Amino acid sequence: MMKRRLRKRIQKIKFLAMDCDGVLTDGSMWGDNKGFNVRDGIGIIDLQLAGIKTAIISGDTSPCIYERAKQLRINKCLTGIQNKEKAISEIFLQYNIGYSEIAYIGDDTNDGGAMKMVGLPVAVMDATTEIKKIAVYTTKAKGGHGAVREVCDLILKVKNKIKT
Repeated sequence: MMKRRLRKRIQKIKFLAMDCDGVLTDGSMWGDNKGFNVRDGIGIIDLQLAGIKTAIISGDTSPCIYERAKQLRINKCLTGIQNKEKAISEIFLQYNIGYSEIAYIGDDTNDGGAMKMVGLPVAVMDATTEIKKIAVYTTKAKGGHGAVREVCDLILKVKNKIKT
């Protein structure tokens, strides 16, 4: 049974932001290529169909991040970002939403500041201990192995927007 406080946080969500490496991928790198989980992509599309906007905020600059974002029609794709708190502030201003209406999925220390700003900070199962302490929800799946889909499905379930 989901705790009432967690359910309340999830009900407010209008925007899902996520890191790329270690969240949308398992963190492995092969030059400019990355392995993305197809089920994560379907979850992101389902969220967007339900009216929830999405963003990738990554410190990496690999062209494949933009390509994946384009394939999934991600609303905002920011790469080469060292200050993820500033990126969250940009989303707050650009989309005219409150910080409590943003979810952020992270896995490592460079995600911590952004996670502390949002209403639903989420850590993937294999995130660092520091990030798990910040998170109000930790996925059962590892990054790159359906963790994003798990969060998308959770948001849609709580908001009663699950596809049938």
